[in-house]
Amino acid sequence: MRIQLLLTGNELMSGHTVDSNSAMIAEQLHSKAYEVYRKVTIGDDFDLLVAEIRHISAHSDVLIINGGLGPTVDDLTAQALAVASGQDIVKHEAALKHVTDWYDRRKIRFSDSAKKQALLPEHCQIIDNPTGSAVGFYYDYQDCLIICTPGVPSELRRMMDESILALISQRFPNQLSPVTLRLQTFGLGESFVQELVNKNYPHWPAEVELGFRAGMPQLELKLAIQQSQYQDLQQQCYQWLQQEMGDSIIGFDNCTLAEAVLEPLKQQQQTLCCAESCTGGLIASMLTEIPGSSAVFTGGVVSYSNHCKQQLLGVDATLLEQHGAVSEPVVRAMAEGALAKTGADYAIAISGIAGPDGGSDDKPVGTVFIGWGKRDAISVIKLCYPQPRIAFQKMMAAVALDMLRRELLNLDLSPSFIKRYRV
Repeated sequence: MRIQLLLTGNELMSGHTVDSNSAMIAEQLHSKAYEVYRKVTIGDDFDLLVAEIRHISAHSDVLIINGGLGPTVDDLTAQALAVASGQDIVKHEAALKHVTDWYDRRKIRFSDSAKKQALLPEHCQIIDNPTGSAVGFYYDYQDCLIICTPGVPSELRRMMDESILALISQRFPNQLSPVTLRLQTFGLGESFVQELVNKNYPHWPAEVELGFRAGMPQLELKLAIQQSQYQDLQQQCYQWLQQEMGDSIIGFDNCTLAEAVLEPLKQQQQTLCCAESCTGGLIASMLTEIPGSSAVFTGGVVSYSNHCKQQLLGVDATLLEQHGAVSEPVVRAMAEGALAKTGADYAIAISGIAGPDGGSDDKPVGTVFIGWGKRDAISVIKLCYPQPRIAFQKMMAAVALDMLRRELLNLDLSPSFIKRYRV
């Protein structure tokens, strides 16, 4: 079966918006053992959109069009599909009710332009959009199932989950029963893992596909099988990987480093606070993104200036004068101050030189001190990670969380990635 994607929007062509939707669609389809054959991205050009719909639908079983369903003049998908398939554009009462109710619930004035979202190809069928103002819709043309979807990622994801995958499965039943085991890791690179497998498991079973999705700061490993009968083999492959790099596996599915820290703290009935300088509150943000984090996370202090380090965390001015804000004694004092102020059981503290300026011969850009632990048992490491500012902040926030995770789980506190950057 051939599935093609057609992404629309000038913002995609200019680079102002990064296309994450096609990746999400492909991932969702892959979970059901459907693969995307081809994707095309075009701007808001009506004639080109009509031509692409006609061409792609003639060579596909399913065409998913993403974007162009909104109320503005550059939202062209409905009109283009109507012209391509020789239909009239008409007002769909169900679509009009949906968009009217959406505006009413939010107490927003229902403008004439908003009514455009109810003008759809005459013979199309509506797909419910539980969160957005524009409905989706589908139509069979040239023996191709054409599905039109909104460009807002959160709306699209929910519609894929609740309606679109089922629509495709109903029309094109798949005999495969894929099962994917997703492992979240930290501190490993793709090439390292691949070399590890090549060296230690040269006869890796063909029935288990090993896949990678690199991100910042985690690396996701996927063990995918197309038939459930191979689940024992899949588990065997997982056990191999766990044996080789178990300390670096932080969890499954969508687990984050923050979750991997909060869960053992919750189990141990312990609490956490943080004192941040160079990461500017990023660690606290990562923690509080997780629902239920308030049961564990007591609070954090962003002490960017020396004055704030003294006033908010009680760091002695003498330490700052003698050692500087980026130093082991100051980070240790920041952690101790955060523990004293919040009453938490554990603390994370960090101070560094994120750059691009501010470095010296003794402390070049990328120098950072990270502290973690309990009262009277604060550990501090010095690293140098000379990367662009945002990458530095994200990675060092992740390292700080991972070091506490390792402490809580009694894991190795000198993993390979620490050895690479330790000074």
